[in-house]
Amino acid sequence: MDLQDQLKNLFPEHEPSPEEAIEQVAHELYVQKEPMICKFEKRKGKATTIIEGYEGTDEDFKILAKEIKTKLSVGGTFKDDSIIIQGDYRDKIMTILKEKGFKVKRVGG
Repeated sequence: MDLQDQLKNLFPEHEPSPEEAIEQVAHELYVQKEPMICKFEKRKGKATTIIEGYEGTDEDFKILAKEIKTKLSVGGTFKDDSIIIQGDYRDKIMTILKEKGFKVKRVGG
């Protein structure tokens, strides 16, 4: 017995309404003219990649951080107007950002 059958047993007079199609609009990220900085640091002995210099809203930057983390399948965080990714992924991050139309500058080796 699935959920629909159980609901029909509990509420026999109820007529389910047809589900409406929800349109999802793709979110456009603000592409800036100044390059973003992609740098490498060691924090507590572990390699981290830091992305800074985004001029758009914090929400856009958080969306960008989540997208980078899911594409690379790594951990990371958004903190103090910068994205901190666990590991040295500068080359891969730079190609992802360039595909999106951002200018990226490599700093630190």
